[in-house]
Amino acid sequence: MIKIDLITGFLGAGKTTFLKKYADYLIRQGQHICILENDFGAVNVDMMLMQDTLCDSCDLEMVAGGCDKDCHIRRFRTKLIAMGMRGFDRVIVEPSGIFDVDEFFDVLREEPLDQWYEIGSVITVVDAGLEEELSDAGEYLLAAQAANAGCILFSKCQTVSEKQLNGSIEHLKRALKGAGCSRDVEDTILCKPWEQLTDGDMERIGNSGVCHADFEKYWFDQEKEFQTLYFMNQPFSGETLTAKVKEALENPAYGNVERIKGFARDGEGWLQCNATRESFSLEPIAMGQEIIIVIGERLDQERLEALFADANDVK
Repeated sequence: MIKIDLITGFLGAGKTTFLKKYADYLIRQGQHICILENDFGAVNVDMMLMQDTLCDSCDLEMVAGGCDKDCHIRRFRTKLIAMGMRGFDRVIVEPSGIFDVDEFFDVLREEPLDQWYEIGSVITVVDAGLEEELSDAGEYLLAAQAANAGCILFSKCQTVSEKQLNGSIEHLKRALKGAGCSRDVEDTILCKPWEQLTDGDMERIGNSGVCHADFEKYWFDQEKEFQTLYFMNQPFSGETLTAKVKEALENPAYGNVERIKGFARDGEGWLQCNATRESFSLEPIAMGQEIIIVIGERLDQERLEALFADANDVK
């Protein structure tokens, strides 16, 4: 059977960064893998960010969004059926940061997928600089993703103090308790700067499995609670994009902006932008396109459209 892993994590936690490291480890172990980018969005930026992992031992596939949830689940199932016939050793699913983990388990229980796939590991990435307060929907997603994880991997540990890291761990525990989950996650947590992760650490992560812990289901309309706005075909320079992104993240007049990602031109090349209120990066990338994606809650779409429709710097 094909092992299938799920990598979850709230918006901007660092799933794609970890996925690159994890894929490199699996390839070095001689495994033939496929990465499935499973996003609700109509444009999948993370698919472009993974292009440099493509090789004879690693394929990339995508489940496109831009449709309702039932349609998205059908596409996910159809893609897994097609991939099941291609002889992979391992499939890694990276969904959006607002993914309902139950969708993953429900699809894999259906025929013929239950005959082809076995769950390898559920890995949840949590930002070590986790905000002290999240919305009710944010708290639920944090708990729901961690409740089933075989490994809870904290990101950006080197950028926060020990006090902040311990505060984030306690926040995670509170979120689980608030969701009615009595699970003790202490033994599943791994806190370590990612550049120091060894093959032994990766083996532990890859073999961490899954925990089917009970928690209270909190229904909410993802499209209403979390909005995703797309701004395309604006030729921002790196400097201009930096100013606009920081303005949107720091000014509450735009709403609760959780994450911004996309690309900017750098002469003849491209820069990849990945930003939250706690971190900002703008790095060279081989391929991009003129698109900025803003994700958050209670967004002021008209104000954000005005900000990102103007190719000039913030006044």
